[in-house]
Amino acid sequence: MAAEKGASNGDIGPAHDSEGEELRGASRLRSCLRANLLVLLTVAGVIAGVAVGLGVRQMPGELTPTEVLYFSFPGELLLRLLKMIILPLVVCSLVAGAASLDPSALGRLGGWAMLYFLLTTLLASSIGVTLAFIVQPGQGASPPKLVGQEENMPQSKDVADSFLDLIRNIFPSNLVSAAFRSYATSYAMLPIKKNITDDQGAIVENVTMIKVIRGGEVEGMNILGLVVFAIVFGIALRKLGAEGEILVKFFNSFNEATMVLVTWIMWYAPLGIMFLVAGKIVEMEDVVALFTSLGKYIVCCFVGHAIHGLLVLPAIYFAFTRKNPYRFLWGIFTALATAFGTSSSSATLPLMIKCVEENNGVSKHISRFILPIGATVNMDGAALFQCVAAVFIAQLNSIPLNFVQVITILVTATASSVGAAGIPAGGILTLAIILEAVGLPTEDISLILAVDWLVDRTCTVLNVEGDAFGAGLLQVYTERTVGRVEAEELMEIKTDAAAASGRGLHAEEGSPLIKKSMPPPLVRFNSCEKESVM
Repeated sequence: MAAEKGASNGDIGPAHDSEGEELRGASRLRSCLRANLLVLLTVAGVIAGVAVGLGVRQMPGELTPTEVLYFSFPGELLLRLLKMIILPLVVCSLVAGAASLDPSALGRLGGWAMLYFLLTTLLASSIGVTLAFIVQPGQGASPPKLVGQEENMPQSKDVADSFLDLIRNIFPSNLVSAAFRSYATSYAMLPIKKNITDDQGAIVENVTMIKVIRGGEVEGMNILGLVVFAIVFGIALRKLGAEGEILVKFFNSFNEATMVLVTWIMWYAPLGIMFLVAGKIVEMEDVVALFTSLGKYIVCCFVGHAIHGLLVLPAIYFAFTRKNPYRFLWGIFTALATAFGTSSSSATLPLMIKCVEENNGVSKHISRFILPIGATVNMDGAALFQCVAAVFIAQLNSIPLNFVQVITILVTATASSVGAAGIPAGGILTLAIILEAVGLPTEDISLILAVDWLVDRTCTVLNVEGDAFGAGLLQVYTERTVGRVEAEELMEIKTDAAAASGRGLHAEEGSPLIKKSMPPPLVRFNSCEKESVM
């Protein structure tokens, strides 16, 4: 009987093992699909958008502008939802982040972040200039005659006035208007009439036109001013101590509620991205002629963005963390696809915060403090494209650039990217500063506008990728210098418990510290109870 049982067990055992392995494999596959469902849906949305856009272009008869607007409406909804979240997310996250950090830690984090942003932007500018001199996109280019682009060109401004506008926007005069308006310098030609006497004694009226500065508010959120105010206000709340705790909790709760809204919006993102991409493809006019005339410029920008985004930034991340940078990139793929679809760093900010926290393990006090700052001041993609565009325009007009002019382009592109708006075509507005600084004609910006809808997408992807890698580097830096984030949170819990020690036994039983110090069986019971609730 024992032999029969052993034989029967020997026959049945392998079958059970194979069935168990198949079940475990299927379970692992299902869990992997569930974990990456949003990323897969986003990839499918981009591919479907390209396919739908090309399919609509092949249909007989072109769509009218009104029909294109209707066709792109789901994508417009995604943009409006993301922009709706920007203001409460930036203000609340920065106030809460600045209030939760010690001033010395805040200074260290901010200093390292600004150093990282400055160096990566300078590297991106150097890559752009080097590639432009190697590829020479302006040699032999025959730009098409662009009709209607002149009215979209930004007004030419002096370099000094541009940087003064940047400083003015750091200190907004009205916080409410800063939510939707920013300061910009404009010029007006004012006639000055003078009566002069000529050689014959006759009085002649002489009219001289002088340029007068007339600055004022223009449409567009002053994100830089809001960021600076939120950081300073958070530091002030921390200085208040116990009196400011209620307001800090309010901003923390507001921030958490905003992130819940972001989670809901994320599931609409694949559909919105599909229609954004499809609508832009339908809008394109003669793609073949555009690539034939400006193809070298477009390829130069794409190659520069690929080198910086796929080689330079991952190499920096790996050198300091010894972690796989491409796994980090996979964790933020949904945000990168959103950046490609929306062409807006600010609109991508809510999704980026969600991705780096949930997929890449960046703590909240780092991501919600660094990423809003990065979305404002870190523009690697914009700096690279501006350097390529400046050299391209110089080559197009057969203007040789000396060493001093090249250095001026690098420095001006790095500095002006700080003031670049995180909106579609925001880099075009600062390109005029670079051209003015080196004496290049600003009229040729209209050529850049012709392909900016395409180049600006890869610019935005590179901008937000640099922000995310910066948050990841600061996370590792914090863990190495201050200790693990869990240890820091435990210290905060101990402080809270010590402060509440006199509130009675019931309050102490509810504190996380007491729960952690309970006997092991009770801990296991609590954890099982939580799992059953979930």
